[in-house]
Amino acid sequence: MERHVRTGVVLVRHLHRTRVRPESAERDMAGAGMLEGGWYSTEEVAGLLGVDPSTLRRWRTGRPVQGPPFVPLSARTTLYSAADVEAWLVGRRVDPQVAA
Repeated sequence: MERHVRTGVVLVRHLHRTRVRPESAERDMAGAGMLEGGWYSTEEVAGLLGVDPSTLRRWRTGRPVQGPPFVPLSARTTLYSAADVEAWLVGRRVDPQVAA
């Protein structure tokens, strides 16, 4: 569990260094500035989340589709927007104070 917490902290710090904010994900999806926010490969996102790349591939191909939003560029290349990854993490966040 400590590993995942530390990975999350590293991811948040990394995403904030790229100046990506969760609220920018909606703007990006509207087409404005989608190329400016930063993009990650499957392997990079897996490293940031602390999971194996095969986990992301399984999430993408399973039914229902899971994981952060992605852009399939070709049969072998899939990209993830930094803003989408951060927004997905924020959406999955559980606050024990609120959940209780």
